[in-house]
Amino acid sequence: MLNSHTIFIKKGKVEKIKLEILGLSSSQSQSGSFALVLGEVGKKRRLPIIIGMFEAQAIAIEIEKITSARPMTHDLFKSFAKAFHYDIHEIIISELREGVFYAKIVCSSNNSYERVEIDARPSDAIAIGLRFNVPIYTYEDVLSEAGITISDMEEEDDEMQATSSRSSRERSSERRSPMAGGFASMTTEQLENELQRAIEEEDYERAAKIRDELNKRK
Repeated sequence: MLNSHTIFIKKGKVEKIKLEILGLSSSQSQSGSFALVLGEVGKKRRLPIIIGMFEAQAIAIEIEKITSARPMTHDLFKSFAKAFHYDIHEIIISELREGVFYAKIVCSSNNSYERVEIDARPSDAIAIGLRFNVPIYTYEDVLSEAGITISDMEEEDDEMQATSSRSSRERSSERRSPMAGGFASMTTEQLENELQRAIEEEDYERAAKIRDELNKRK
């Protein structure tokens, strides 16, 4: 049975706006934090949210589809929910109060038609939502207050910066490789060994690069 902290969905709620994850990068303003950038689907409004390192890692490894050596907290949540027949339907970035974002995980239990909203931090809610492959939404008042509308030129600059950032990460990853020529010069067996080592060390960015190289060879 759901506890007293669970809030039932109100009927007649304002229309939701669908979001997609556009990027995840180190925060320039807060050391040790990351900027998660959400975008309004099909439009040019962006919703940046500052999140912690652990949550950023949890989001990144799910986006990259990397299996960690040990189950992470959000993976444990998924296993627990599945074991007790809880379904996650959607994630909602529901409020912005005094500069702090709030979110809801919309779920139901035992195939019930009654859906409920459970309070969560946006970073945790999104990390969980990704594991259940459910959509992310927000409301107009949140997007109007905290969203950023970019121009076509700014969008091109963002793409160029993203490409440059990816290239930098790739160069960094290759420098860490024990092979002088980088991952491309390694055998498949060597790559598989390096992938396992990266996962065991929980270096998920490097693991993603190795996985990409292995996928190219399939």
